[in-house]
Amino acid sequence: MQHKTEIQADIQLTDAAKARMRQQVVEQGVAGVRLSVRAAGCSGLEYVVDFSAQPEAGDHVLAFDGFSLFVDAESYAQALSGLRIDFQQDALSAAFVFNNPNKKGECGCGESFTI
Repeated sequence: MQHKTEIQADIQLTDAAKARMRQQVVEQGVAGVRLSVRAAGCSGLEYVVDFSAQPEAGDHVLAFDGFSLFVDAESYAQALSGLRIDFQQDALSAAFVFNNPNKKGECGCGESFTI
């Protein structure tokens, strides 16, 4: 098993995103949130956000107050460097919003993107 790697805060979370992730981690009783991408949708990639008790082998780890963000190393190298995550909520919906400088386009519904 490879050791986890601490990375610089190249992935940024707004205060709203940190608060929501911290709340969800406490509710789920886990140590952190795991972020990756997978092939899906009509544009090619989609974000995957899961709860995790610990990082998987090779994950990068970003420590925040009250939780950790585990970032899949392959996803980071492929599409997540420089990512900024926000959490937005209104009367009808609540969702994480991904501002990715690597994104070249996205599908019409906004569910998948291409780099």
